[in-house]
Amino acid sequence: MTFLLNIDVPDVAAATTFYTAAFGLTVGRRFGTDFVELLGWPAPLYLLTKQAGTVGAGEDRRRYERHWTPLHLDVVVDDVDAAVERALAAGAILEAPARDAPYGRIAMLADPFGHGFCLLAFSAKGYDALLGG
Repeated sequence: MTFLLNIDVPDVAAATTFYTAAFGLTVGRRFGTDFVELLGWPAPLYLLTKQAGTVGAGEDRRRYERHWTPLHLDVVVDDVDAAVERALAAGAILEAPARDAPYGRIAMLADPFGHGFCLLAFSAKGYDALLGG
């Protein structure tokens, strides 16, 4: 079993620029002008043009201002502070500055299209630090 990441965006060209600059991803394949594959993570990332106002899941209309979703990306990096600077330079929005946690260091951001993501660097114990003992 494997998985793919798909992100709806209003402008694939702008999203490609953001995700390649923010995360060092590279363009794999282009499927016309509205659908691109980005490589460099353990799973490929597909950016798909879906205009604001079109129907998404459950009759909910797509919107690209900051929105809440129960699913978001955690991007594991070696250096959260450097990754935050790179993401901000690419156009990300900082929502919660980097902070230390028992499992590592984390910052919360959003892409220019309203999708939230976290940048995370694990400590030596990682999530096991939350188990106590």
